Amino acid sequence: MRRRVFAVVLGLGMALAMALPAQAIVYGEFDDNLHPNVGTLVADWREPFGQLDEHDMFCSGTLIAQDVFLTASHCTVGLVNRGIPPDEVFVSFDPVISKNSTFLPGTSFTNPEYGGGQNDTHDVAVIVLDQPVQGLTPAQLPTKGLLDELKADHSLDDQTFTAVGYGTVREQRQGGFDNILDNDERRFALQSSLSLTSAWFTLSMNDASGDGGTCYGDSGGPHFLGGVESTLIVSITVTGDAVCTATDKTYRMDTDSARRFLKDFVPLP
Repeated sequence: MRRRVFAVVLGLGMALAMALPAQAIVYGEFDDNLHPNVGTLVADWREPFGQLDEHDMFCSGTLIAQDVFLTASHCTVGLVNRGIPPDEVFVSFDPVISKNSTFLPGTSFTNPEYGGGQNDTHDVAVIVLDQPVQGLTPAQLPTKGLLDELKADHSLDDQTFTAVGYGTVREQRQGGFDNILDNDERRFALQSSLSLTSAWFTLSMNDASGDGGTCYGDSGGPHFLGGVESTLIVSITVTGDAVCTATDKTYRMDTDSARRFLKDFVPLP
């Protein structure tokens, strides 16, 4: 489906005070089954109510243990603010979402430190699924300070990163919101590094150099270190520019801050 996105899409949560949430794949390709452990966070938050389908997708994320789904805290808070209790959320790993998809129930856990200053918003959350997922291999979390190590040995700029998620799509750089199209399938895009801070990792979305990025529909989704075969998550989608053409600012998973939250749910490398 290719429905045009209206202003309601802007309400999918604020990651930073002065920036809109980045939530879908830009200049990407259909993922099919390249990343089967990447899923979408779903809840019964949009009319018509009573049956989950592609209209109820909210954010993206990744299976990091058989019963733990990694996503962003502004996603889980966004659903609570819309009246969805933490134990009424679902995850689907289908490559294309519809009313016939498999929706796995779970409970959301927002980072209790979420909402700090812009230097570190602690924007990481998990969904603990009611039952372990069968047939999927969880993605890997990074070792502490991995991105710092790559920067220190001057190899960070030589790496390829892979963004994966569900949601709206931009297929060309020209134009504003008119060229952002709705989407119901998992997609991916390749990226290169731009800058690294203590909490944030900014990635290129310059299509002229072959880079893609994220837009509305991908918040919480992974950025893997390496090409399409990588399963090592180094950051998750959090924010970007309003029309999804320039900025892909992601939240690092290799920091003390992120690890302090995640250690309560999964073993850390």
